[in-house]
Amino acid sequence: MDLESIPGVGEKTARALAALDDPERALRAGDVATLATAPGISQGRAARIARGAIRLEHDDPGGFLATDRAREIYREVLGLLKDRTVTDYAAQRLETLYPSPRRSRIDEVQAFAREALERDPDPDVLEALEGVELLRDPGDVRVRERCLATTDAERYSEAREAIPELSVEVVEDTQGLAELARGYATVIALDESFAGVALDGDVQVRPDALENPAEVVPERPLAFFARNRDRLQAAIAVHRAADLEAPCDLAALEDGLSRLAEDGTVAGDDELDRLTTAVDDLDAAASAAESVANDQLREAIREQDVTIEGSDLLSLVERGAGVDSLLSRELADEYAVAVDAAREHLIDALDLEAGEAEIARRAFGDEPTFPVERDEDVVGRLREELTAAKERRAGRLKRELAADLADQREGARQLVRDALELDVELAIARFADDFDCVMPAFVDSADAVGFDIVGGRSPLLDEPLERIDPVDYAVSGVALLSGVNSGGKTSTLDLVASVVVLAHMGLPVPAERVRLRRFDDLHYHAKTQGTLDAGAFESTVREFADLAQGGEGSLVLVDELESITEPGASAKIIAGILEALSENGATAVFVSHLAGEIREMAAFDVTVDGIEAVGLVDGELEVNRSPVKDHLARSTPELIVEKLAGEHDSAFYGDLLEKFE
Repeated sequence: MDLESIPGVGEKTARALAALDDPERALRAGDVATLATAPGISQGRAARIARGAIRLEHDDPGGFLATDRAREIYREVLGLLKDRTVTDYAAQRLETLYPSPRRSRIDEVQAFAREALERDPDPDVLEALEGVELLRDPGDVRVRERCLATTDAERYSEAREAIPELSVEVVEDTQGLAELARGYATVIALDESFAGVALDGDVQVRPDALENPAEVVPERPLAFFARNRDRLQAAIAVHRAADLEAPCDLAALEDGLSRLAEDGTVAGDDELDRLTTAVDDLDAAASAAESVANDQLREAIREQDVTIEGSDLLSLVERGAGVDSLLSRELADEYAVAVDAAREHLIDALDLEAGEAEIARRAFGDEPTFPVERDEDVVGRLREELTAAKERRAGRLKRELAADLADQREGARQLVRDALELDVELAIARFADDFDCVMPAFVDSADAVGFDIVGGRSPLLDEPLERIDPVDYAVSGVALLSGVNSGGKTSTLDLVASVVVLAHMGLPVPAERVRLRRFDDLHYHAKTQGTLDAGAFESTVREFADLAQGGEGSLVLVDELESITEPGASAKIIAGILEALSENGATAVFVSHLAGEIREMAAFDVTVDGIEAVGLVDGELEVNRSPVKDHLARSTPELIVEKLAGEHDSAFYGDLLEKFE
């Protein structure tokens, strides 16, 4: 598929789409989720591009919705479908469904819709869907404690492109590598020539590092899963609630996500938690240990009765001795106990292990001093040891978790796509259930069927379904639809338009049974408010002239065209339009209060159907909403006069009633 041949896709957008793994599959399938991952393409734009690609695939010329009112009907029924979605994705995905005259496209969507009708809109599934969204890329991931090193400029460029998350350094020799090791926690040498070199610090020789980036920078896959953790967990819940076949091992994915913190670090590892806490609490614990020693030593001094001979005091003063000498001489045992308490407090507070504890003990010396103070050099050494152990542990756990999750990345993407597509299917199922829909049957145009609707209920009426009277109506060729005011003529046209639009979208329709031909386009002209001026009248007549000349395969719905000009002229114009449409094989329904006059002026036997009022009850019309074939319905004035003639014994009412015969 030539991407630039898709309507609305230019060179820049084509390049963005080409970056996808399989853009043609995504375009043909209307896979908005995948298309929206292309650089610079939003979800809404992805839907428009998909719709253009689908039209191109089915050689669909577009333009099925030929008038403003036809487009309004489409937007209204589409809105009803979108109202039944849970996710923004599903609402956008429904935008790829549009009425088409092409059999291949209708068949394609009908197959999808039939599967959707088998879905159960379980409340648990709908609730789980609330947390599902398109997966997000984690953005720029930077790792500062690790770097790549090479002696080769070309290798340097390759490394920067393959692993942008790490700094890449150029070194001349082993000495340069050693200098890097003093500034980074881990140095990964890319050159085979460094193999066997022994250096201080964590220096790894990995000539294959660029071929295995997840091992070198596990933060890459972990960042993706961390950023999308909630969405993936919601997708897992959807699959379980809906009993969907999963594209990956749900238990393994769930386990991996449970071990991942929101910031992309590994969670749930006791040893890593211990080391992290020890590093974070080291200064506070050392200060607390000092306090323990000093408090204990202070108490010992307070309780100790120390006697110093004058000659001893003079000797101490002459030697410049201070309190430390007094401690060493008089309180050596008490000092040792206090320092030992400090050491044990530091070890216990940080939960240190044997090797770490040995370093911690050296933080407080054996030589008596007051106040007791920690050795900052030793504390610094302990911090380095703990930090290095923490980084080693974290690195190993990251690599292990990244290895577990990396292979599930595509499965995770499909998991979310499937959950989002389920929302699309459930929206169709819920719409069909709410409006008692069935799949329509298309018939060959040679069968002389325009449309045949049985038990149709317009989804556009602002009434509960149970309060809407079902309508039966069938038309082949052209017909006039007559009836009383407020009898439902416009609602009948809306019903026909809704059924035809939904059917040509490939979707179920709100009726007990529907048969119809495939129409090339839908022309729905709503009722005009007031008489048109000369220019607007001329434009309207020209529009119908063009339609009459090429209207074969068209469905034309017109609501009270007589309002465009004087009644006498309107009847003549409508009669002429109907003649031309009939000759060209179009299907048309014209609602008119001038049906009788139009029938008389038409040069062929035009069908007149009527929505018949049964009568007036408490001033309200009782109407049979299904049009009666070949029947000119009585007008509201006639019904009123008939009611008055029955209630009053007056020749006046009788004479008036005769005028309607």
